Parts: sequence; structure tokens; C-alpha cells
Amino acid sequence: MAALGREAGAELKDAGVVPVRAGEVPKDIRMATYTHGQPSLSLGDTEFRRPMVIEIIEKKFEYLRKEKTLNIYGTVFFGTAASFSGIMANFIFRHCFKVKHDALKTYASLTTLPFLSTVVTYKLLVTDALYLGNISQENCVLRSSLIGIVCGVLYPCGLAFSKNGRLAVKYHTVPLPPKGRVLLYWLLLCQTEIKAMMIPLVLQTVFGIFNGLQHYARFGSTLEKTVHED
Repeated sequence: MAALGREAGAELKDAGVVPVRAGEVPKDIRMATYTHGQPSLSLGDTEFRRPMVIEIIEKKFEYLRKEKTLNIYGTVFFGTAASFSGIMANFIFRHCFKVKHDALKTYASLTTLPFLSTVVTYKLLVTDALYLGNISQENCVLRSSLIGIVCGVLYPCGLAFSKNGRLAVKYHTVPLPPKGRVLLYWLLLCQTEIKAMMIPLVLQTVFGIFNGLQHYARFGSTLEKTVHED
């Protein structure tokens, strides 16, 4: 029997078949199992996919950079329009109250404060809410136009009215009103010139609507392109 086993082993060896010991998995089967369980990427696939990933990342950064740039430009333009509205309001109320003192102080505050209030309010109520997905297109336009009206017209008018009114009382440039009727007296005093503020009111409303529409459109386009690239 041993002789027959040796003869059979010799014949298999001559035929190119390697005998397998008990409990040992053939090498070819092990390689096939490893290849099926863990497919390895070739060097060509790795070199091909790496530039694609880098290109997708660069496109995303480019989309976000363009959207952010537009947002900055639109917000700065919106705030600048509010500053011009503050300058106009200060000029009107200084003329109504016949104030000629502290011109630099009043003009500086009426230029910077409306600008800062518009920029900060727009960022909080429009930009941040838009990135969080909390507002629709109509809500975005409505908020932007209201910011233009409140921060770009009403706030500069109230600020110029109070500052120049105090200066008028301090320097006695206009007759003092009766007690308890200060606000009514000053409003009657400025009722003709204050109508000129309708110009910045209309402009700020138009700017707000246009800025809200453009900002929402750019944000939607950036979001769609980013999702498409994913």
C-alpha cells in the first residue's frame, strides 16, 4: 500500500498537481477568496480618481467663494445706501432746526450707524437664516425689503431727528415748544422737508427686493451645483 501511495504521488507530481495536506487550503483558492473579499484598486484607478476628487473639492470651494462674494457685495451696497439715507436725513433735519453746530459729529454718526445696523441685521435675519434653511424665497425678499425700510430709512430719520432736536434745544436755534408737545411741535416744523425722504424710502425698498431675490437665487444655484457634484 505504501508503495502504491508513493507511485500515485509521483504521478501527480509529474502531472503538475501538488498534493494538499490534511487541513490545508490550496493557495489558488486562498488567493481567489482574498481577491473576492477585498478587491484591490490598481495603480491606474488610484491615479485616475485622485484628480477627480480634487477637482470636485475645488469646484465646491469656487461655488461657495462666488456666493460669499456676492453676499458681501450685496450687503455692503445695501449698507452704503442706508448711509446715504442717513446723510440726507441729517441734512434735512439740520435745515429744519437751523442747527449749524457739531456738523462733523452728526454726519459721522448718521453715516456709520445706519450702515452697521443694516449690515448686522441683514446677516442675522437673512444670511444666517438662509444658510440654515429656515426661510423661503418670499420670506427672504420680505425680510430684505423690511431691513431696507427700517434700517435704511426709519432709523436714520429717527436718529437725525433726535440728535438735531437736542442740538436745537441746546443752542436755541428754534423757539422752544410748549411743555408736553415737543414731538408734535418738531414734526409740524419738519413736515414739509420730511417728504423728501420718500426718495430713499422707495430706493431702499427696491434695493431690498432686488438684493433678496439675487441672494436667494445665488444660494439656490450654489446648493444645487454642490449636491449635483456629490
